[in-house]
Amino acid sequence: MRNFFRAFVYAWNGILHASNKDRNFKVHLIATIIVMSTGLLTGLTQLEWFIVIILIAGMLSLEMVNAAIERVVDLVTSEHHPLAGLAKDLAAGAVLIFAITSAIIGLMLFIPKWF
Repeated sequence: MRNFFRAFVYAWNGILHASNKDRNFKVHLIATIIVMSTGLLTGLTQLEWFIVIILIAGMLSLEMVNAAIERVVDLVTSEHHPLAGLAKDLAAGAVLIFAITSAIIGLMLFIPKWF
């Protein structure tokens, strides 16, 4: 049971590290605040909130995975290696795809309510 609770402490430490040290994660947190505030002002339905929360959680989680991959690559090699760069680029590309998709879905949810 002790290891089970310790895992939560480690996970929380990861979230705090990302919140304090990772520039891109901070940008996504600011976007989260903006989206949540806009959602409150817009009057989203329960289903729309469900979608927005899933997108936000997915974005923040994927950004943390991207940061973890970057750190592991930096740990393994300090010199430029094509595969190391490719690993970082692939992870960043995954974040970009999810961010663009989230923005499109967000616009599909918000724009009809505004006009």
